[in-house]
Amino acid sequence: MNVCFLMYPWEDIDPENDTSLALIKECVKRGHGVALCTPANLTIRNSVTNAFCTVVGRMEKVPSTLRAFYKKASLREEMLPLAGFDTLFFRANPPLDPIMLNFLDSVKDDVFIVNSLQGMREANNKLYTAAFGDAHSNIIPNTHVSKNKRYLVQQIKESTADRMILKPLNGFGGSGVILIEKSAMSNINSLLDFYINTGDGGSNYVILQDYIEGADQGDVRILLLNGEPVGAMKRVPGSDDHRSNVSAGGSVQKHSLSKVEKALCKQIGPKLVKDGLYFVGLDVIGGKLVEVNVMSPGGITYINKVYKNKYKVEEKVIDFLESKVLDNLEAFNRRSRLRKTVEDSK
Repeated sequence: MNVCFLMYPWEDIDPENDTSLALIKECVKRGHGVALCTPANLTIRNSVTNAFCTVVGRMEKVPSTLRAFYKKASLREEMLPLAGFDTLFFRANPPLDPIMLNFLDSVKDDVFIVNSLQGMREANNKLYTAAFGDAHSNIIPNTHVSKNKRYLVQQIKESTADRMILKPLNGFGGSGVILIEKSAMSNINSLLDFYINTGDGGSNYVILQDYIEGADQGDVRILLLNGEPVGAMKRVPGSDDHRSNVSAGGSVQKHSLSKVEKALCKQIGPKLVKDGLYFVGLDVIGGKLVEVNVMSPGGITYINKVYKNKYKVEEKVIDFLESKVLDNLEAFNRRSRLRKTVEDSK
């Protein structure tokens, strides 16, 4: 199997905690061909979509730790056709570049892409969960997405809660998430101006969401693979921050899914698979779905650490990739045999 990871540059990888690196290492360990490229390195040449790739050399013996693997890896640069890969694994950080998806449209019928392009288009920002509809309203906190400042102020005033969460629509890693309180209404207008106005005459959408009681104790990150939970951890905020994201100073703990969380996964799993969202990270607080991360969901290395490598999530992910590639190959061979039968009958 040959896999291309569409992600951030090799030098930006965190050798201790990077989920993408854990997936790359598992592929190399199994003898698969691995390359990575950034969205900026896609190009079309003679009607063929190529990428300027960093190719990871094969290893006879793969080091046991991520840091040692990162240091030992031999790299070379090469321009390669994307349709020549079996799988494209999308791991780039938000925001999503729509032009990049247009490049990938040309190979979507030739390569298995995680996550699917249509799924990425629909779910690349926090609007995906906010627009789930009545069928899933029981698992979504009351949410407003708007850039109309008057409307947002009105919702804050009319809310029965004393606190709400405000965050940018396209943020990630906990960036820009703030807790607002009715007791500080005098600052609301200036906050909304800061979040909505871009300074160049443009404007951004923001999310205003009910504060979920217990959020100050942290949230739960659940990794779903093909609609099923394959790992979970509790993320606890730092002492000086309400955000539980590890990138914002939070810490992680073991977590066993509650009945409510299992039911949430069972409820949302089929929709995610239907939308081509095979590997996602759910952020859950108090049994409510706060966010679905589809571009580069992290957490594998932290889950492995808190469970002392009892469950290596990356193994399950690559098992899934291998099975999909095998299914696609068998389907292709079957079509070829059937076409030959028809051709021979002429």
